[in-house]
Amino acid sequence: MNIHGQDTIVAIATAPGRGGVGVVRLSGARALDIARSLVGERKLTPRMAHFARFCDAQGEVLDEGLVISFPAPHSFTGEDVVELQGHGGPVILDMLVAACIAAGARQARAGEFSQRAFLNDRMDLTQAEAIADLIDAGTAASARAALHSLQGVFSEEVNTLVEALIGLRIYVEAAIDFPEEEIDFLSDGRVAGDLREVRAQCLRVLQEANQGRLVREGMTLVIAGKPNAGKSSLMNALAGFDAAIVTDIAGTTRDVLRESIQLDGMPLNLIDTAGLRDSADVVEQEGIRRAYAEMRKADRLLVMVDSREGPVDPADLHALLPQSQQQLENLDLPVTVVLNKADLSGLNAGPRDDGTFVISAATGDGLPALRDHLKAAAGYQGEGQSRFSARRRHITALEEALAALDNGEQQLHGHAAGELLAEDLRAAQKALEEITGAFTADDLLGRIFSSFCIGK
Repeated sequence: MNIHGQDTIVAIATAPGRGGVGVVRLSGARALDIARSLVGERKLTPRMAHFARFCDAQGEVLDEGLVISFPAPHSFTGEDVVELQGHGGPVILDMLVAACIAAGARQARAGEFSQRAFLNDRMDLTQAEAIADLIDAGTAASARAALHSLQGVFSEEVNTLVEALIGLRIYVEAAIDFPEEEIDFLSDGRVAGDLREVRAQCLRVLQEANQGRLVREGMTLVIAGKPNAGKSSLMNALAGFDAAIVTDIAGTTRDVLRESIQLDGMPLNLIDTAGLRDSADVVEQEGIRRAYAEMRKADRLLVMVDSREGPVDPADLHALLPQSQQQLENLDLPVTVVLNKADLSGLNAGPRDDGTFVISAATGDGLPALRDHLKAAAGYQGEGQSRFSARRRHITALEEALAALDNGEQQLHGHAAGELLAEDLRAAQKALEEITGAFTADDLLGRIFSSFCIGK
């Protein structure tokens, strides 16, 4: 899909703030003409840097630096692209953008350069998303995984699955549409074997994608419990610094505290919450309300208990979390119960048979086992196990494809329904093609690219 007839867009391509060099990027059919209006009518050799003074419409010099042109289709967007590389002051760069707009460009929307690259077939959707993931990478592992996706590793896996599905669909639908050819796919075993192989391959890609999502997004862990159970102390112990205020006064934490850390390369988004108890304090009540709101958005709930309180039933959340009768209704969330203050209660630190963990946030006893548990609970297998980055929408699409394949297998073996099998294969293919953008609704494209930064 070629969009050369669209507006020429402009944006600052470098990060906000002050720097030695700042880049203003133009893309579109008039990119060269607009650039020449700033640097003068001169020959711009493609992909070569030329020194120039950048002037506004009145001829006043705004800055000086380098100008580089990238003619279509051999550019990032597939359109004519020009970069003006000047000094990295925000005021100077804003003046250059204003001069480009005065000459006929339009301010680019968030992610519009990458969106044009996708629409002009310069990259598929997973590669475009990988650009944003590479920019936003918070760990070396997530940066490597994003780079692999940008290089097409994830796309290749998905496209291989799609090709296998297409081959299977051709065989099944030929048997349905041309019965005179006597293709008996129900008895020859070929379809059943190919279906099992495609399903196994889809499951493997899903497992790898889950690792890629963990490396990119990590796990969100909400720490909850009664006041003075040691929630903030645990947050500080896991973070390795004093992220939260710790005192002996019950109710010290009244708001939601957030901290992002790493567990052997896996991002862990920690959320410390207000102590849960009956309180007449309006501020504390609001903190408790926010605590339950965070629980509903978390990947896992970690319930802190003072181990001096005696035996607990880890399955009885209503006893462990006051005021939880209504708040925890319809909350489908995995839970880890931690018995803290082992240094005061005398309990042996470490995992217990009932699935709870005994620790001392003050001394660090039991914390290594808890860290290992959190990584295992998330399904994290280590930095080297992620070959590409993935997002939640990719996981959802792979799960939908796998469900369609499972349903197709039931139609094949349980009902010998070739038409229904063909429909399930089509649904699986459609779900996979949503990942790379071969089949994608316009509203989904809008949501994806609007999350990008301006200039990409």
